[in-house]
Amino acid sequence: MTPIYIDTKREGYGPDQCKRTMTVGELIAFLSDFDEDRPVYLCNDNGYTYGSITDRDIRDPDEEV
Repeated sequence: MTPIYIDTKREGYGPDQCKRTMTVGELIAFLSDFDEDRPVYLCNDNGYTYGSITDRDIRDPDEEV
């Protein structure tokens, strides 16, 4: 199945230096248009390197690790 790529970019050294980002609700709504079985990869450095996403990669900074 054809993957979906999320193109990543570095905008700062902290979230306060980044431009507007999607909310969880916006991301869910956007991804709901795709087949739920399509794999999702992070695309770094204009396609030079790639990364995967698992449940271990998503964290709430307010929760203890």
